[in-house]
Amino acid sequence: MVSIITKVFITALALVITAYIIPGMRIESMQAALLGALILGLLNVLVKPVLIALTLPITIVTLGLFLFVINAALLILAASPVEGFVIDSFLWALLASVSVSVVSALLNRFIN
Repeated sequence: MVSIITKVFITALALVITAYIIPGMRIESMQAALLGALILGLLNVLVKPVLIALTLPITIVTLGLFLFVINAALLILAASPVEGFVIDSFLWALLASVSVSVVSALLNRFIN
């Protein structure tokens, strides 16, 4: 349980840091970041495996690069119900998803 809460906080912090880096992504409050991180985590657990299975042929053809598109789509889906968490376009979502992944990995490495 503590591990899940820690991962949500790390993802929320990664979202906030990414919002400072990427001009097309805005997070107006820490509550929006926490809710966005929670929704993103749920989408990654429940929806992402299904999307990966359904898009496996195109993922293989693009040598895995299509996974960036899946991550960006999930980030947009996570931002859509959260008031105060805005992503301007798909391109910004694509850049933000890469940034969130890198920042989250660095924070996880620092924490653990």
